[in-house]
Amino acid sequence: MTLQKSFGWDRFIIRFIFALVVVFASYNPEGFSYFSWVYEDLPAFSVLKAFIGVIILICWIILIRATLGSLGYIGIILAAAFFGLAIWLIIDVFGLSSDSFRVITYIISIMLASVLSIGISWSHVRRRLSGQVDTDEVERDL
Repeated sequence: MTLQKSFGWDRFIIRFIFALVVVFASYNPEGFSYFSWVYEDLPAFSVLKAFIGVIILICWIILIRATLGSLGYIGIILAAAFFGLAIWLIIDVFGLSSDSFRVITYIISIMLASVLSIGISWSHVRRRLSGQVDTDEVERDL
């Protein structure tokens, strides 16, 4: 039997930070992203840019597969709707400008990172709430 620490806010925050790093490293409106780095000088594409691109792609696949496996398509739609409406509510209540491309990009990026971090955390949350264990988490002693 393996000793497993319980899932808490600290572990969720780590997952959220990982999702934020992946999302903002891929693209952000400030120009310090993989997209900007490659797009600036596309003809000078190098092996380093390809290598970093593969690392970012691996991170995206980890996040997306875990989210799909944990939430499913309906869960992802509900999570996106929840965060989208929450952001809309914040814009409406605080009167933030939604005309700015930069503001909208940050809002969408944070929403995407939120959905992904909930997706990679949901199995742990469900296990704590229901006491049920996912089948791919069960270990067999042979």
